[in-house]
Amino acid sequence: MKIDFKKQIGSYSAPRGRFSVVTVPVMQFLMIDGHGDPNTAQAYDDALKTIYPVAYKLKFFSKTELDRDYTVMPLEGVWWAEDMEAFTNARDKSQWDWTLMIMVPDWITPEHYEAARETVASKGGAPSLNAVRLERLDEGLSVQILHVGSYDDEAAVLYEMHNRFIPDNGLRMTGRHHEIYLSDPRRAGPDKLKTIVRQPVARLRE
Repeated sequence: MKIDFKKQIGSYSAPRGRFSVVTVPVMQFLMIDGHGDPNTAQAYDDALKTIYPVAYKLKFFSKTELDRDYTVMPLEGVWWAEDMEAFTNARDKSQWDWTLMIMVPDWITPEHYEAARETVASKGGAPSLNAVRLERLDEGLSVQILHVGSYDDEAAVLYEMHNRFIPDNGLRMTGRHHEIYLSDPRRAGPDKLKTIVRQPVARLRE
């Protein structure tokens, strides 16, 4: 029976047009870091060409060798900049840093990951293979919302989240801006893209 973790893990759904406070469980991800405009940077294109083959190789390994099948999870990205104005307001994408991620089940071990990497390496075509890692992420308490529309239209949502909802609810930002891409931009128009926008937070002491 194939497992779809998007349906099992509550933080992979979010209401549209309304902020919600959730507790995100600790999860394991394939990760790859980079810098620059995701629309033009070669590093971003190389990261995509690398992380997906590893993710699918792990999925098929799990299905055939472990008899545990699952749906490959959506691409996710953690984003930041040395000057966060370049991210939230000026939107100077050339200044952005990012970590692309794909969640993999906890039963995938470092040994399984290394075997998958070696198989992908033997076939070629994964230019950033040496940069991929398997790592756990603990975001915990977070604020999130479902954004429908172009990625470039997120600025107003981020302003509301950062400057109104979070402080008005006795919270402060802790971790980095996180996006979960529920739509494939190759198949959906910019106005139809569904993205969970997330910000890890902590409660202010009273």
